[in-house]
Formats: sequence, C-alpha cells, structure tokens
Amino acid sequence: MDFLVFSGNSNKTLAQGIVAKLGLRLGDATVSKFSDGEIFVRINESVRGRDVFVVQSTNYPAEVHLMELMIMVDALKRASAKSVTAVMPYFGYARQDRTVEPRVPITAKLVANLLTKSGIDRIVTMDLHAGQIQGFFDIPVDNLYSVPIIAKYFRDKGMCGEDYVVVSPDAGGVTRARGFAKALDTSLAIIDKRRSGPNVAKAMNVIGDVKGKGVIIIDDMIDTAGTLVEAAHAVLEHGATKVVAGASHGILSGPAIERILKSELEEVVITDTIEASKEKLSFSKLKILSTSDLFAEAINRIYKKESISSLFVNI
Repeated sequence: MDFLVFSGNSNKTLAQGIVAKLGLRLGDATVSKFSDGEIFVRINESVRGRDVFVVQSTNYPAEVHLMELMIMVDALKRASAKSVTAVMPYFGYARQDRTVEPRVPITAKLVANLLTKSGIDRIVTMDLHAGQIQGFFDIPVDNLYSVPIIAKYFRDKGMCGEDYVVVSPDAGGVTRARGFAKALDTSLAIIDKRRSGPNVAKAMNVIGDVKGKGVIIIDDMIDTAGTLVEAAHAVLEHGATKVVAGASHGILSGPAIERILKSELEEVVITDTIEASKEKLSFSKLKILSTSDLFAEAINRIYKKESISSLFVNI
C-alpha cells in the first residue's frame, strides 16, 4: 500500500487501531506547541507524490484540534503530497448548522470553508449531526455510519426483534433510528422533545408503543446527557420494561456521567470516535465499541478508488 496515515493529538488510540488493521505504521510527525501556545508541526518523513490520510477528530478542545489538522494539512501540501484526506471520526461544530435565532453564525459552514481552504482534498467522517453539512463542502465528503457496529452489539446480546423498540429522542433523529430499527428488526418510536436552550431539553411525550418492551434509545451523540436521561425516564413512564442507549459520539461533557449513573439507564453504548478519558473508561454503565475496522476499510477503498457507499448497502 503506497499511502501514509498520520495522526494529530485528538485520538491517537483510534489512529493506532486503524493503521494496525491496515498493516501499516503511523506516519512520523511532530505535533506540539511553542511556549506561547502556538501549534508547531513537522512532518519527519517524505510524502512527495503520495496519498496521505490524517486522522483527527475535532472534539474538545475543538479549536486546538481543528488548528492541528489544518496546520498538518498545510505542511503535507507544502511537502508535495499527492492528496490529503482528513479522517475526522467526530466533526466538531456540527450542531451549529443553521440559524435558529437572529445574529448567530452557521459555524459548521465556516469550519467547512476553513478545512477546504487548508488544502484538504477529501473528508471521511462518521454520523454527521445533520446530513446537509456534506453540502457545505466543495470537496467530497464520505459520511460513514455506526449502525453496523452498534446494531451488531445489541443483536449479539439478543436485544432485537418484537420484544424491543428503537426510540429516537427527537424528531430530527428519526432517519437514524429507523436504520437501527431495520437492522434490529424492531418497531420504532419517537420522543416529542421541547428544548428551551443549548444543552437544555425536556422530554414531553412518547409517540409509539413502548409498553412491555425493552427500549433502545439511539442518537448521534451524547453531550451533557440531559436529552438522554429525560428520554429514558419518559419511556419508562410509558410502560417500557428496561432502557439502554446507543450513540456514535460519546462527548460526555459536564454532568453527563453523573446524570447517567443516577438515571434508570442500564447501559450506554458509544464508539471510540472521541478518545475516552480515564473517567469514561472506568464508568460502569459505559461500553465503548471500536470503529477502527470501518475506518481502515474506508481508507483502503478510497485509496483503491472503490465504492464507499456499498459498505452500507443494507442501511
């Protein structure tokens, strides 16, 4: 394989997992800071004429990880790399994809412009918060899905079929939840949610039948876990027998872990798109699934100019 995979500092564990699946090593690069906090990057091996992939999520601190990625891309382009593909397992700022009140930015579009201008030729990401973000870019964007990974976990535990129902915590996630319901052969329900401000949500009603069934709440991300905990409480009030949750991105900021521990949720399943802290790794209700196989296969197909969409033909 005549391509190289580099990594910023956001998720070295996942990057190491990806190159292991590909039978490669991580490219040699220095990504550090000057004493005043400015980011310094040096590529320590030749990339001339080669296809290069850079693994970097833009989770907290998003500004630092975003700058690391763009500076790495600039360094690779100036070193005459043939192409640079940014592998962004978690795309930060994705929730700011439209104006919901006067005089606010569409930050997801601004980030798309910055990434494009930095010289990236292609982006690979997973479960974008809003599908229209793909249209913010003037370069190809491959949006991978975590459905096969998370659904397999639940199916292997026997959590599928008519005794279970997949629940979307809001109307915006119905398409995602429908994909999981199809994969698990379950019915589908929706939480009618009212949000009064950022990271503030109140579950109001359950649309669909959850009585006497196990519930799997599916979302793209878990941040402060307010929405998730309210949704779990709502389905139990409507007669659900048990409730678990699955999400691609485990941000788990602020009071999230404490809220989940105190909630009626039995288990929360996430993937490793965001590197887990020691606190998360020791969190008894949390199960973290690897995405390294999927990203490795996507990278291999991009390099060989093969179809990415065929990975998800049944979704």
